[in-house]
Amino acid sequence: MKDWTGDNKSAYTCIGASNHSASVRETNDYYATDPKCVDDLLARESFSTNIWECACGEGHISKKLEEAGYNVFSTDLIDRGFGIPDVDFLKQEGNGDLDYDIITNPPYKYATEFVNKALSIIGNGHRVAMFLKLTFLEGKTRYDALFKPTPPPLHLCIYLPCVVLEERQV
Repeated sequence: MKDWTGDNKSAYTCIGASNHSASVRETNDYYATDPKCVDDLLARESFSTNIWECACGEGHISKKLEEAGYNVFSTDLIDRGFGIPDVDFLKQEGNGDLDYDIITNPPYKYATEFVNKALSIIGNGHRVAMFLKLTFLEGKTRYDALFKPTPPPLHLCIYLPCVVLEERQV
């Protein structure tokens, strides 16, 4: 017996799953990062002076990093008026000798590829920080392809926008 109302997309629409979304996805999976997320990350983590923002979009992350004193190399496959356009991060070469940390919000549909590429090209002692949906941690395919050979860090920074709860008198 059906005890809820809604169609077969209802359970997935709220989490924004691309194949169940009630609305059309943004072109090239572009969703800008709230600059506050960068502030929160920098309050909890430290990075080397040089940072590559390889999916820079309109520069939301890069600008905050520059304000914090970092040297930021900003690139993107798509020209959105910021950084160096037409740079395909997934085609970059390197074998663990890149003298940069990498901080980005990759297109979610290529998130696993971005993480694998970043981990394969950074040098020893350098770090990778990706702004991703929490659902990125789920799934057997991603576990086998990414987390089994390269376990995630011991801690994760999870950003939740402020939620105001209404106080009620009983």
